[in-house]
Amino acid sequence: MTTLAAPASPVNSGQVAERWRALRFRLAGIAERHPDAALASSLSAEDMVLTHAIFRADLPLRVFTLDTGRLHAETLGLLECIESAYGRSVEVYRPDERAVADYEAAYGAHAFYGSVELRRACCWIRKVEPLERALAGRSAWITGQRRAQAATREDLPEEEYDGTFGLAKYNPLAAWNDEEIWKVIRAQGIPYNPLHDRGYPSIGCEPCTRAVRPGEDARAGRWWWESSNSKECGLHAGNPGK
Repeated sequence: MTTLAAPASPVNSGQVAERWRALRFRLAGIAERHPDAALASSLSAEDMVLTHAIFRADLPLRVFTLDTGRLHAETLGLLECIESAYGRSVEVYRPDERAVADYEAAYGAHAFYGSVELRRACCWIRKVEPLERALAGRSAWITGQRRAQAATREDLPEEEYDGTFGLAKYNPLAAWNDEEIWKVIRAQGIPYNPLHDRGYPSIGCEPCTRAVRPGEDARAGRWWWESSNSKECGLHAGNPGK
């Protein structure tokens, strides 16, 4: 069952309240400048904050997600929850079935554990190629990336040109920290993935995600068998150490 954050008292932190107002203003500005822009949602806590802001303000921005075929049931359960809560659906893009079958026939279903190259090849098939289709013809896209998430995101700008996909890219939550994200979620009653309550701050494909241990960074549970400077899948190819 997908968790719905329990309503709480209004955010009492002036800084967080200001960030929330600024986020709504920022998203409205993006929508005015790029009415064809879309949020690429992994259905993470960050992306649920952005989805909530977009849908509650009835902005023309689209929201889509990439169903890799290996997501947790809890993650997929959010799709129905979102439609029920907001009356708007999230567009779903899936990998090419033939490409998946060819990869698994050549290397094995779990070859991604063997090397960074094979893992990135799997990510390309299941995530990057579907993203290319989702972004085709758009002038901009929006992400829920934050600087505090990983070493590869420490210098993340709030706005950039994405040379990989050839369009503008916005990271409106770049400067937000964990506490700010969760204060907004609880204050606004935003739906979120119940795996977050079980030690999963960052959630990807089920075989590639584990709960984090005390003291580990937010993305330590993603591709945990690799070094920290390789933990990008290709969706954000411009990030350092990708």
